[in-house]
Amino acid sequence: MKARILQNTAKSCLIIFGILLTVHAFETIVLRMDETFFGENFINKLFGIAVIWVVLRMLRWDWKDIGFSTAGFAKKIFLGFSLSAITFLIAYAIECSILIRQGNTVRFGFFTTGFSLTGASVIHTGIGYIAMCVFFNIVNVVMEEGTFRGLFYEILRTDHAPKTAMLLQAFLFGIWHVVMPLHNLIDGDIGLLSFFALSVGYVILAGMMGIKWGLMYRMTGSLYAGMADHFFNNCIATNLLHVSTENGIDELMLIRVLVAQVLSFIIVAVIWSKKKRHISG
Repeated sequence: MKARILQNTAKSCLIIFGILLTVHAFETIVLRMDETFFGENFINKLFGIAVIWVVLRMLRWDWKDIGFSTAGFAKKIFLGFSLSAITFLIAYAIECSILIRQGNTVRFGFFTTGFSLTGASVIHTGIGYIAMCVFFNIVNVVMEEGTFRGLFYEILRTDHAPKTAMLLQAFLFGIWHVVMPLHNLIDGDIGLLSFFALSVGYVILAGMMGIKWGLMYRMTGSLYAGMADHFFNNCIATNLLHVSTENGIDELMLIRVLVAQVLSFIIVAVIWSKKKRHISG
């Protein structure tokens, strides 16, 4: 089985990706677990972790072979959180300055938002909802980093150059996020033109993030720095720490995320470039 998987690594990764994407789309579009009490599509993430385990058994690999080494765990988590904290501090500052210039009164809130049958967002401040949000986001980063930066990258790297392997996993990570605009298209929230525009945007942004976390994996030899940055982006800056005005909540979240991700990408790319130059020199 190991030989068959590694015989054509791109094909193997596409098959695994197709299975994962099918479950992801089914949960998002049909089951809609994010519109339930749980407020999160988590079944596909638990399924993805199970798939990683099965494939690792087939390859006779260990979790540490795809980046889950515990060596320097605390330091790498700290590096990832520091990168996010700095870049999102700048992003929040820019977001707030724009809102204030528009004449808004800006307030911060630490809460989760849930689904309502009336269509309105329900704010949850209870510790149980926040703990559930944190837990599901941990599951999310374990699955996504373990699959794309870990499993796919290491499989592809057996017969592709590291750069090619990293770009391929990042592209698949971008495609992974097209499910959300597809969901909106099916629900009639957006038209076909908006779907294509959003899909391209998701592929570019998520692909860029996939490259950034891939570089962090290559620099640290571990997934944990990228997982910490990924977790901060999803859990803290998107799900928990909100900016509200009299007009609503998180009106400029897209700007916040774009600024933080572009800035952090530039920082990681510059560090990677200097490290490569130092090694070659």
